[in-house]
Amino acid sequence: MHSLEQDTIEEAWYAALEPEFSKPYFRKLKQFLAAEMKSHTIYPAAADIYSWSRLTPLDQVKVVILGQDPYHDVNQAHGLAFSVLPPTKPPPSLRNIYKQLAADIPGFIPPAFGDLSPLARAGVLFLNTSLSVRAHKAASHSGRGWEEFTQAALRAVLDAAGDKGVVFMAWGLHAQKTCASTKHLVLKSAHPSPLSARRGFLGNGHFATANEWLKERYGEYGVVDWRVLSEKR
Repeated sequence: MHSLEQDTIEEAWYAALEPEFSKPYFRKLKQFLAAEMKSHTIYPAAADIYSWSRLTPLDQVKVVILGQDPYHDVNQAHGLAFSVLPPTKPPPSLRNIYKQLAADIPGFIPPAFGDLSPLARAGVLFLNTSLSVRAHKAASHSGRGWEEFTQAALRAVLDAAGDKGVVFMAWGLHAQKTCASTKHLVLKSAHPSPLSARRGFLGNGHFATANEWLKERYGEYGVVDWRVLSEKR
């Protein structure tokens, strides 16, 4: 029943999350997903549901950026919150994230693409609280058990980070409820959606603040090189 997890979750993540797989909620979730996959198209593709774990191994997480629900159209979701596959152009929320990165990080040039995999490899965990969705039906897999599972993933991050900690970026009320206050740095603001970005997301300084905090704790090599996206232009 758990072959997808064994085959596609990074080793350290798998070890941390394995206790979840035998819990009743997770068994129910897998049954629901199996039924959905038989009768509907599901995003992201099954092999990419856990791509966040492979791109950002547990011991390399520096920053956690929380999303809510995968994108639900073609060539969009591939397992990272806010990220889209080519040839899809960056959606409005991601364009606002790029605007704030350009304001915070000297030399950051907003790219024309929306694939955030280079940043994921640099230690930024882009985690949605729900990890799948039915095609063209937003939030259709919410409340089915993913939220409990991704809470376990967040606990694993806290445990792995130890005393030095990690940065959590909680944009919007959903992310803020998911991410309780801890000894780690929790940066809160409005969501980057065009509906709310000008009410506190744009100008929040989160990317600069995160790097200052990481530098204090991990030294200059512990910061995130946000410009890896610019280099792919």
